[in-house]
Amino acid sequence: MDERPDRPDLPQVARRLSAEIGPFRRTLLVTARRSVALPDIPDAQIEVLRRLDDAGWSSPTALGRALGLARSTVSNLVAAMERDGLVDRRLAQGDGRSTEVGLTDLARRRLADYDESAERVLVDAMASLSADDQRALAAAVPALGRLRARLDEHSAG
Repeated sequence: MDERPDRPDLPQVARRLSAEIGPFRRTLLVTARRSVALPDIPDAQIEVLRRLDDAGWSSPTALGRALGLARSTVSNLVAAMERDGLVDRRLAQGDGRSTEVGLTDLARRRLADYDESAERVLVDAMASLSADDQRALAAAVPALGRLRARLDEHSAG
């Protein structure tokens, strides 16, 4: 461990970051849902919706690989989401034996509603913080993106 005073204690920062991320995400999700009366969509389904929103149509196998989920988990998620009108299935283009899933218009509307609500909730909460905290959060966002990319690299390899 680097003992220089200008370097953070990375194990301590990692523990604190890990301890904050889950509760932060759940609190944001619940608060954003309540502010626009969105239905309760499980976190795992939201991750699938996000991935499909970014990637377009995808096979369940590719979704599972991208999200680090077991095949049976993806199958159950997709079945529930199809039943709720959030995804559609179709035969994979170029391969009539496998299927792909994609977002429905309902899912796109719900994601947009959630994103708008989450932004509003976060802006309101951040506005109540000090200017120093606001600057620290703004500066942390690119670093969090780079950190997530590193974690993605480790999970893929």
